[in-house]
Amino acid sequence: MNHPADAPRHVDAAPPRRYTRTAMLLHWILALALIGLFAVGLYMTSLPFSPQRLKLYNWHKWAGVTILALSALRLLWRLVHRPPPLPAAIAHAMPAWQKMAHHATHGLLYLLFFAVPLIGWAYSSAAGFPIVFLGLWQLPDFVPVSKELAEAIKPWHEITAFAMAGLVVLHVAGALKHHIVDRDGLLSRMLP
Repeated sequence: MNHPADAPRHVDAAPPRRYTRTAMLLHWILALALIGLFAVGLYMTSLPFSPQRLKLYNWHKWAGVTILALSALRLLWRLVHRPPPLPAAIAHAMPAWQKMAHHATHGLLYLLFFAVPLIGWAYSSAAGFPIVFLGLWQLPDFVPVSKELAEAIKPWHEITAFAMAGLVVLHVAGALKHHIVDRDGLLSRMLP
């Protein structure tokens, strides 16, 4: 006679694969940095010309260069360590338009991780205000000094920054929908 302790145990399906710790760390550092940098950008542009405004512009540039470097590291990590696929049950239940939105949002975010700081760097260079990272290292000018070029580039930094902010809101809304409405555990793959 088999004892209940000897009976085979029911084994739950393996939990969905998670992102690596490095991917999680880079995700959350960039998320917080982007939100902070966007807020500082909005605030500093509303200030009158002052030493405080100049200081914030320099910090904004330093943070932009840091985000550019972290984005490159994140992209490299993603290329070497492929992200986990959507769990089969979620992928099967998700309508085609949501899958397309999921992939498009991620792709556009990665594009803007690079475009926004590079456009900002180009604007700063064209305006004749070099970036001196942390006040120690002057970065090379990205484009030649040109008032006309600076005026042409300036709105694109703002447009792309607002586009990225909109995509971040969309990304967060999608993650919260999966967490609160669908309760499918998708968000847990990116939580430590």
